Amino acid sequence: MFLEKHLVEDAVVARFDLAKQVIKTAGELALDYFERREELVIETKAEPQDVVSIADKNVEQIILRQIQEAYPKDNFLGEEQGILKGDNDYLWVVDPIDGTSCFVHGMPSWCISIALMQADKIAFGLVYDPNADELFTALSGNGCQVNGKAVKALNIDSVQAGVMGVGTSHRVSSTHCLHFLQGLLDEGGMFIRNGSGALMLAYVAAGRLIGYYEPHINSWDCLAGLILVQEAGGSTNRFLENDGLLEGNSILVSAKKIHHQLDHFTRM
Repeated sequence: MFLEKHLVEDAVVARFDLAKQVIKTAGELALDYFERREELVIETKAEPQDVVSIADKNVEQIILRQIQEAYPKDNFLGEEQGILKGDNDYLWVVDPIDGTSCFVHGMPSWCISIALMQADKIAFGLVYDPNADELFTALSGNGCQVNGKAVKALNIDSVQAGVMGVGTSHRVSSTHCLHFLQGLLDEGGMFIRNGSGALMLAYVAAGRLIGYYEPHINSWDCLAGLILVQEAGGSTNRFLENDGLLEGNSILVSAKKIHHQLDHFTRM
């Protein structure tokens, strides 16, 4: 292993090593589905814009199966499976395909996200983009890497110094996002939305975006991205407060020096 596993329990390191294998295997399956997506059965969830395919379900199952074979007592929370109770304080949080709408419409803005919580802390996170073959990884206390190369969040002091990632959700009022965008644009900032919150969080960690904001996001979409940004030296809000793990919450991550300003935009 290339990492110096600084102050990390062996049990966590072993799970981290497994996760890197699992996410690549899952990525191969997801990419195969993507390349023959016209064959997929597509279903709609509660929201018209929230879709799920057989690819989501089968990719999550292959992840779950490999985790349970190695660690049958661990807890599991997946977007499709829901919560599976285990018998210890390890919890895997998985989104098999984040950006399903992009996936089924032939756009490459999707990824796989796997995080591990130990008690109330995120122990590690991985985001894998099979189209670009980019694996973003972070193990608590050991920094953030992309394909094994260390990366850092941007060191900037102005929202004009780069592009902000922004997401939205019909689970909350549109005014949350609109007020944020007004504040950002009035200060000379610019934004993009690519359809995958997990991937844009990874881009913040890699120094490609200045930040990411979404007024409501689920934990399986963002826990891996949160530790990526933290380990890359960026700032994050307190997503897990108020039962964010099971109920979701707003998310704001960014380069450190602009976090306070961006947070102000969320309260306008």
